[in-house]
Amino acid sequence: MFAYYTVITVLTWMSLGVLCILVQENGRISRETKSLFILTNLLIAASALAEWLGVFLDGRTDLPRWPLMAAKCCDYILTPIAGGTLLSQMKLRPRLRNMLFVLLAANTVFQIVSCFFGWMFTIDSAQHYSHGPLYFIYVYVYVSIVLLVIIGFVSYGKSFSKQNRTSLYAILLLILGGVAMQELMDRDIRTAYITLTLSAALLFIHYTEFSQQASDEHIREQQILITTDALTGVYSRFAYTQALEQYGAMDPRPEDLAVFAVDLNNLKPANDLKGHAAGDELICAAARCIEKVFEGIGKCYRTGGDEFVVIARLTHSTPDELLARLKAEAAAWRGKLVDELSISAGYAYAADFSGKPLEEVVREADLVMYADKSEYYRRTGKDRRRAPAPEQ
Repeated sequence: MFAYYTVITVLTWMSLGVLCILVQENGRISRETKSLFILTNLLIAASALAEWLGVFLDGRTDLPRWPLMAAKCCDYILTPIAGGTLLSQMKLRPRLRNMLFVLLAANTVFQIVSCFFGWMFTIDSAQHYSHGPLYFIYVYVYVSIVLLVIIGFVSYGKSFSKQNRTSLYAILLLILGGVAMQELMDRDIRTAYITLTLSAALLFIHYTEFSQQASDEHIREQQILITTDALTGVYSRFAYTQALEQYGAMDPRPEDLAVFAVDLNNLKPANDLKGHAAGDELICAAARCIEKVFEGIGKCYRTGGDEFVVIARLTHSTPDELLARLKAEAAAWRGKLVDELSISAGYAYAADFSGKPLEEVVREADLVMYADKSEYYRRTGKDRRRAPAPEQ
């Protein structure tokens, strides 16, 4: 049985060594986190070695007593510390972390002192060790560490989604099961350290998976930031460039693809007379009107100060119908700082520019839009470059 136990212990050490290498090679976690994982693995290995030495030296009358005493003392010190470092891989609350530190420090001092008085264990003339009169104190420490592990896992699990918590609690059950089997079954059953090793590996996998999820979420958030216009909430200039590249790679382009160019009228007078807050109100209002009209059929991009481009798929509506709805929405709008919204717009079909870049389609839509803008200023008699004098 001891030979089998030795093989399992050696495999445990080898597994912890491989796990340390995996931790060191991981480029997504910080140096501090790596150090914590590696320290945990080394302490588990040291604890397993102390336990193995205790079993190996038990009954060895050809050796002095002190190696067995040292081995058992280290075993009783390192076992709670191994559990504590496994727990410290999680983001513990300061109060829980302080309790853990005090408990481990007190146990260490108590174990060292008890070696000289036989409180924790005794060794008979046949070099067999047995529990001492104060062994129950170690049991309390052991149970307290287990309870802290449970509390720590539950607290740590609250920072994860339900699916992530399920796997975390499964690791907890693995730890509790391995420890319980060693403590409650036959003395030759040694499952605690192989269980801690498996749990350390699974926690590392869990941590790296969560780190990858967090990294992916951060990337998605950054992607949203750079593809969303900060003022209006529509797609940004960066997203517009991406869309041009995407459609440019299509061969052939969809036949129902159309581009709309939209621009505000009278933005400069609003800025000059009522401030840039009024101008921002107009720009945001135009964005809302465009989104409402083109919802479900196209994407709106803010490409400049008051310039918008819509790339749409026209399956049920004609461009003229959409432009009429857009101008009607603008005409009906009323704001807090400005009570009138006027826009000019134009469109072009991508199918009319087959084989040419989508930028050509945008330029054609711009030309139509500028013609509409010129007609607006001709009809109204307003000067687009000069704000009217304020009323007296």
